[in-house]
Amino acid sequence: MRLLSHIACLSLALSLNEAGKGHEHHHGAALDRCKGMEMDAIALNEHGVPYFFKGDHLFKGFHGKVELANASFAELDEHHHLGHVDAAFRMHIPDAPEHHDHIFFFLDTKVFSYYNHTLEPGYPKDIQDVFPGIPDHLDAAVECPEEDCKSNLVIFFKGDDIYHFDVKTKKVDEKVFKGMPNCTSAFRWLGHYYCFHGHDFSKFDPMTGEVHGRYPKDARKYFMRCSNGEYTTELFKNHVEREKCSRVHLDAITSDDGGNVYAFRGHHFLRVEGEKMHADTIESAFKELHSEVDTVFSYNGHFYMIKDDKVFVYKIGEPHTHLEGYPKPLKEVLGIEGPVDAAFICKDHHIVHIIKGKTLYKVDMQANPRVPSKEIPFTRFKYVDDVMCGSDGVRVVVGGHLYHFESIMAMETAKHDPEPKSVPQELFGCDH
Repeated sequence: MRLLSHIACLSLALSLNEAGKGHEHHHGAALDRCKGMEMDAIALNEHGVPYFFKGDHLFKGFHGKVELANASFAELDEHHHLGHVDAAFRMHIPDAPEHHDHIFFFLDTKVFSYYNHTLEPGYPKDIQDVFPGIPDHLDAAVECPEEDCKSNLVIFFKGDDIYHFDVKTKKVDEKVFKGMPNCTSAFRWLGHYYCFHGHDFSKFDPMTGEVHGRYPKDARKYFMRCSNGEYTTELFKNHVEREKCSRVHLDAITSDDGGNVYAFRGHHFLRVEGEKMHADTIESAFKELHSEVDTVFSYNGHFYMIKDDKVFVYKIGEPHTHLEGYPKPLKEVLGIEGPVDAAFICKDHHIVHIIKGKTLYKVDMQANPRVPSKEIPFTRFKYVDDVMCGSDGVRVVVGGHLYHFESIMAMETAKHDPEPKSVPQELFGCDH
């Protein structure tokens, strides 16, 4: 009996050891998307950053290392019997506040709803309870707003079956998408719709499923930035063109000590280095800030990024380094209550000029504590989006117009406004 007991214990120990090895392999697998892989699901987070899911792992953005999905969405790992994420999408519909900016994950028969990475009460639920008429064990899903699909829809994929789910009426229309491969994941990016299959993708019409152009294409050349330079990320070349020539107003603009210009708009920013331009999401370079900054200025090798009543400070470099202890209240850092419209400083100077409403404040960055030393009425413009000071003077951005003054004094005292120029033309060399 004693021998049998020892054998049983040894067998149990070996079993547990092997199980542990399997679990370690499961969570520690070295996934490299640049070698090509079929993603399980893709969804944008609330800041517009794409999340790529593979097994129990997650890639955030178009570059960077893999991480465990349960680090961001813990509850997905608590239901082991459900397996990996089948499909995912972000519901971005302001008219549906109960679901606006929620990320939905579909696992087997269940759906999870997250807001700001927090699972909503009552979830997970049966898919039929939230999306009646939509089958279980989906392959992919993507949102389609009314500007693209005439009404706010979610498109679900399961094999050859395509379902258009109307968010408002909950009506389901079954579609036939001829000529398009079966999607293992799908997402909407920059107003276009992409179906992923293997490590390839096809761009498709969300209403008809038609695929125009030469597809499929290798996803690694468009949606990934590989450190070995093997893939050229053609998507980002188009992204640069879109950002630099957009007529949507800039939120902020500044330049660093090297003369490189940084322009911020919504979730993205554009960096101009001489003749080279680079576009990316704000979250990719300024993770703590996320998106939608009010104004930015650079001083002494650092970016001061103001959002609402907070100041984020980053040491300029590759990558930019977020300073410990920030964000701090704007009142504590610059002596002014937020929010503000614009803040700028000229190279080799230490006076930051801050525009808030109809007042221009001047704050000495070398003073301690920092408080406004001057307050000057500023009624030249009804509003400003931002201001940048460079070696050739001061540029004021107002909507799609740019006004160039030779100096700060000229901006403050000029009797007439200079001729307005086009922001895309003057700053980024666009033809409109």
